[in-house]
Amino acid sequence: MQDLGDIFKKLAIRPPANGDGFPPVEGSQPPVSTCERCGGRGWFTPDVPVGHHDFGRIIACDCQQQRIVDERHHRLLRYSNLGNLKRFTFETFCPDGRAKDAPQPQIRAAYDAALAFAADPKGWLVLTGPNGAGKTHLAAAIGNRVIQQGNIVLFTHVADLLDHLRSTFSPTSEIAYSQLFEQVKSTPLLILDGIGNYSTTPWAEEKLMQIVNHRFDLELPTVMTISGSLDELDRYIVSRIRTPGLSRILELPGMAQPRAKRLGGIEPQMLQRMTFELFDSRGNNPSAEQRASLDNAMRVARNYAADPDGWLTIIGETGVGKTHLAVAIAVEQLKRGRPVFYAFVPELLDYLRYTFSPEAKVTYDNIFDEIKNAPLLILDDLGQEHSSPWANEKLYQIVVHRHNARLPTVITSMIDFTKERGPIGSRVQDPSVGQLVRMDAPDYRNKNRDGQRGAAARRAAPRRADQGR
Repeated sequence: MQDLGDIFKKLAIRPPANGDGFPPVEGSQPPVSTCERCGGRGWFTPDVPVGHHDFGRIIACDCQQQRIVDERHHRLLRYSNLGNLKRFTFETFCPDGRAKDAPQPQIRAAYDAALAFAADPKGWLVLTGPNGAGKTHLAAAIGNRVIQQGNIVLFTHVADLLDHLRSTFSPTSEIAYSQLFEQVKSTPLLILDGIGNYSTTPWAEEKLMQIVNHRFDLELPTVMTISGSLDELDRYIVSRIRTPGLSRILELPGMAQPRAKRLGGIEPQMLQRMTFELFDSRGNNPSAEQRASLDNAMRVARNYAADPDGWLTIIGETGVGKTHLAVAIAVEQLKRGRPVFYAFVPELLDYLRYTFSPEAKVTYDNIFDEIKNAPLLILDDLGQEHSSPWANEKLYQIVVHRHNARLPTVITSMIDFTKERGPIGSRVQDPSVGQLVRMDAPDYRNKNRDGQRGAAARRAAPRRADQGR
């Protein structure tokens, strides 16, 4: 995930040269395929006889219109800070609760309200409820839907926002406090996730109060998620939230088992889909070199699954199958009756923060010790967490402990650890403890959107099960 400060620096809304609301961003353009009609130029001159009303006209090709839509969507998603939450959509949310539970009207009501808000963002929508109730999922689903409509969204965890605001006072900060603060206050749709889940100080309360008051005065569309009771928040902020006619407050009940029981487990659907037998090393029409990297990663993962010893780190871009191979290793271990602790790193850090809550049913010390000493630990998507000094410290403690003890560990990451020289990177690269494998291949998920190679790939073979992150 991009650093939140970098996203804020690019978020300023100003008239750009390309006229679409955003400046060009290096690497932000999706792959462009060659169109048979226009040859990739984006326009064509109709081959019609002299005298025809289209003779000599330059006509925009349909592929150009789609390209503009795709590029704009790509930039909107990048600026929104929703990159790691793309999976949180209305389609993946269970509005009637889990199948084994009786339908819960409160969840359905919150789902319907979120859906309506995404269609026409006006006023404020406030989602409250315990951790694990689905508040962040619905908030992110709103953001993702609004982006699909071509509109600007900023999603931020409040604790991270306050950290970045503090960082602007540093002499090395590349962005001024006033610039960052103005961008956050005035973004067309602001999603504040986790109000109340941060270290409360007079300064933090003042900054949040100023953001809330600005958006209250201008009635700017805002979504908030709050764990616990509104009564625990600052009374001034609560008075704004409870304003009739502006804000709608919905409470979600807990719709899952206690988080302590689920932490470290792998969803049954993932265990069924992400096996070695269902891994498609043919990829998405890769080159010979890319195909070789997939075959090599598959071979190394199989060997590791047979006898987990030391570390295995799999790096590569999104969609190449890193998570698939990591889960496949877990599947083989579970077949042998060996325990596995699976952790999607951003959610792991959220859970560790949750253990400090009065409502937590487990203590931080107990769960942290369980993670550090797990017989086999899978850290999925390392580097995609919301970075903060606290988060970096926790990850460092886990990595150092397992490195010193040579405990079996599987890491997947988009970080190029062959170049990373930090304290975590140096341990990942240590050949005496583990091995580092790169997966270099086209994104499996882009088969339907890559017109140049997608058709050929679909003719060659049906798509396998989800190759994962």
